[in-house]
Amino acid sequence: MLSMSTLPPDPSYLDWFCWEEVSNGLYLIRERFFEAGKRINIWLLQGSQRDLVIDTGLGLRNLPNYLVSVGLIGHKPVLAVVTNIRFDHSGGLYHFGRVAVHRAEANALMRGDNFETATCLYDWEVKRPPHRGWRAKNFKVHSVAPDRILDDGDIINLGNRQLTVLHMPGHSRGSICLHDQENRILFSGDVVYNGTLIDWLPSSDVSDYVQSCKRLMTLVDKNLVTKVLPGHFDTFDAERLYNLASNYVANAGMCHKMMSSAARYIASITLWWKNYGR
Repeated sequence: MLSMSTLPPDPSYLDWFCWEEVSNGLYLIRERFFEAGKRINIWLLQGSQRDLVIDTGLGLRNLPNYLVSVGLIGHKPVLAVVTNIRFDHSGGLYHFGRVAVHRAEANALMRGDNFETATCLYDWEVKRPPHRGWRAKNFKVHSVAPDRILDDGDIINLGNRQLTVLHMPGHSRGSICLHDQENRILFSGDVVYNGTLIDWLPSSDVSDYVQSCKRLMTLVDKNLVTKVLPGHFDTFDAERLYNLASNYVANAGMCHKMMSSAARYIASITLWWKNYGR
């Protein structure tokens, strides 16, 4: 459990984040000074027994401190779960006391593997550096030992709300969605959002992505989703979810696979050099 008395003072986080209430007990938090086209949606879901933070941002500022200071958490246990371990989602995990990740990416997270986390940040993307002399080239994802390893079908129980883990590889080997079946809400992470889907980073796989998109289409066909809360950009409805998923499936032919493979090769060289070659 987090409380004001156990958190060190760090007033700089108050400007870094902003929040808005989406519905009762559901909040959207964003990092104000990270490039708008890349910043993620951080979701806070308050439960009757525990609270859940979905994705954690870069970690340049202390997110738990911020959430306590604005009164959004502090009286119940908090679990932070990442929908994938790419650096923009997992960078802030080390600030949390309890964290969860899918089994396929747990070892990479524990190693602090900045290749698989696709860590690639530039000075111009951070509009307000966290401190004097800060340089993006020194940014790394901290190694974190998860408290909970997630598998497909697992339930995250918040008391009055339950979220089902859906393993949806493709963007990364351990990408997940979290499904609030009772309220027909899907927290989709990087599996699907209202933009071009990325399938050319380390551990990305087009064939896996196709199967995950078909699974998304099935959720819509069965009327199990009416609202999607993605990892980037704006929320959207089931019709848009179906269109995004079906368009990916329709265009994921041999030509697309070859282009994705070539882009992944280039991205891998760039990431290796940026993280380990200097």
